[in-house]
Amino acid sequence: MLKAAGLALAGVAVLAAAAAGWAYWQLNDNIHSVDINSALGDGRPAKATPSATAAEELPTGALNILVLGSDSRSGARNQALGGGDSTGARSDTAMVVHLDAGRSAATVVSIPRDTLVTRPACPLEDGGSTAVATGTMFNNAYAVGGPVCAVKTVESMTDVRMDHYLEIDFAGFAQLVDALGGVTVTTEEDIDDEDSHLTLEAGTHHLDGEQALALARTRHGIGDGSDLGRIVLQQQLVKALLGQISATELLTDPAKLYRVADAVTGSLTTDTGLDSLTELTRLGRSLEALSADAVRTVTLPVVPAPQDSNRVVAREPEAGELWESLR
Repeated sequence: MLKAAGLALAGVAVLAAAAAGWAYWQLNDNIHSVDINSALGDGRPAKATPSATAAEELPTGALNILVLGSDSRSGARNQALGGGDSTGARSDTAMVVHLDAGRSAATVVSIPRDTLVTRPACPLEDGGSTAVATGTMFNNAYAVGGPVCAVKTVESMTDVRMDHYLEIDFAGFAQLVDALGGVTVTTEEDIDDEDSHLTLEAGTHHLDGEQALALARTRHGIGDGSDLGRIVLQQQLVKALLGQISATELLTDPAKLYRVADAVTGSLTTDTGLDSLTELTRLGRSLEALSADAVRTVTLPVVPAPQDSNRVVAREPEAGELWESLR
């Protein structure tokens, strides 16, 4: 998705210049942002590399980005796709994307939403804060404190600085896939999940946006029905999307280019460091050398929680070693 955003927005910036900036203004206005740095203040893990300066042509340093897929926004389209209302926010998908120095290789670490963690006290918009909670599910951090608490919880459990935050909702993910012309995936087993409304035979399929979203949300129709099986499907989708983006000539098709850019920006929430077309474009362009083959997907090592077999906890020392590799 990062590469899709960058390529699409880079092209739109060019088109916008020829269209008196109207497209640029509209797409730029689509983006929602949260000032996470101000909310969290000092006391966070150190940055891996110094911040890029405006004078640099493109940033090349190592970077860690927390990417969430959520049903946090209300609206008919989200609700039709299974999203929650404005009072029922959840983070269904959580990935820490680590970009190596040079931006030609990346590691994507999926965090099972059922992982039990210690959620730190998180600042709230009204000036108060949440209480520290031990043994709580990871995705509760977003539910009680939004993006700020999600970032703080990840930094607390990993001791890795999240340089940026990106969140996309159900409708936006489906629209992005449709704007790219669909995505091709291969499933290793039959899928029949009443909850996600997805039925697929084992084999290769070209999915539209709604089907791809259903695949990303499927858990009861595969394996043991746990979140770990769903993560495998999500990681396959990430690789497939990167391949589709590379194969799509966005810059030679203005109509498709605009649809992709509109899908990305219209469903995106970022930190304030990425809340403009300019910054998103610079990030995306810095990933031009990143291919699907150079993206490693892994899942946080976990074991069943002693107190609840339906939950998991990080498996040590493997989990700690994984996070250490991203610092």
